[in-house]
Amino acid sequence: MMRTAFTLALSLLVAPVVCTNTLTAQEVKAPSSCVCGAPLALDDGWQTDAPDAQGFDGSRLCALADRLQEADDVHSIVIARHGRLVFEKYFAGYDEPWGYEDKRYEFDATTKHDMRSVSKSIVSLLTGIAIDRRIIDGVDAPALQFFPEMVSVAKEGWARIKLYDFLTMSSGIAWDENRAWTDPKNDEPHLLSEADPIRYVLSKTIAAPPGAQWNYNGGGVELLGAIIARQSEKSLDVFARDALFTPLGITDFEWQTYPNGKVSAASGLRLRTRDAAKIGQLMLNKGLWQGVRIVSADWIEQSTIPRFQAIGYFGGLFFYGRFWWLGRTLSGEREVPWISAMGLGGQRIFIVPSLDLVVVSTSGLYANARQGVAALNMLGIIIAAARE
Repeated sequence: MMRTAFTLALSLLVAPVVCTNTLTAQEVKAPSSCVCGAPLALDDGWQTDAPDAQGFDGSRLCALADRLQEADDVHSIVIARHGRLVFEKYFAGYDEPWGYEDKRYEFDATTKHDMRSVSKSIVSLLTGIAIDRRIIDGVDAPALQFFPEMVSVAKEGWARIKLYDFLTMSSGIAWDENRAWTDPKNDEPHLLSEADPIRYVLSKTIAAPPGAQWNYNGGGVELLGAIIARQSEKSLDVFARDALFTPLGITDFEWQTYPNGKVSAASGLRLRTRDAAKIGQLMLNKGLWQGVRIVSADWIEQSTIPRFQAIGYFGGLFFYGRFWWLGRTLSGEREVPWISAMGLGGQRIFIVPSLDLVVVSTSGLYANARQGVAALNMLGIIIAAARE
């Protein structure tokens, strides 16, 4: 990881590269160095442009791509500014995709990638859409009312937990995801191994009053996903397709399931990188995609208000909203706030409102404890390359 951070920093010193502005269909599989991250003109709803035309120092982005090529752990990077796709680059690298062979893959614009816990941020959007459509009453609805058959399973204190508490990771459930995956006390693997993950979550004791403290908890995400499915009378992936992905022009996605056939709401989504960028653009546009309202502006605003300090993650550097992370980058003498969806291994959607900017990256740093450093370094370089 230190080598990655070092090479990223050196990228600022690389001489400018002359780049073209379009990528042919043939070049998407093996783009040449002179193309330098020019986006592919696909019929997927994105308008494309040259970085310099949208206020970027294109030579810095080219230098970044060169250094990422050497790092051998970043799989893709896509940048959109002022609503246009201005840069995309794909690399070969080792990956551990859910349901597929762990090996080295050649990534390109048509390749879906595990988004891991970025899935949680998508569930936030789906919750907002369900509330907008009055499928769910609101964030103050008691969680247990949606699982009447589980009342006898739920421990004391569950009746006080609201949907809001799941969305802000403050439900108070006794839940621990900070242990090794092989540790039986790690709750997250139980979502995969239990015959009924929902029953497992609802059987957990309550360790703190709801809303009192932040604790990262994929179990609450699974309950929200199940609630959306029950209330909409559709599986979560079908509801996501109809309510979110189809309006965004996302036609190629996967949402992996547990052995019991239920969708893994907390971590199972697979998207193309440039489709993930549409999620970022939707957030940037406060719920609009190409002028069409998909989710209410109020939901976007409420989702990105800091609710808790994310204690224990990156030293408590970030705040947390409703399944969205909130941070800042120091660029020169300016402090630049951003919003992010984050997934294990370095999967990131960054939204930078002050620069009208979206950055998406995927990588394979799953086992590295400092995996977030590379993404933050990359974001810092991109911000520095953006002219106001």
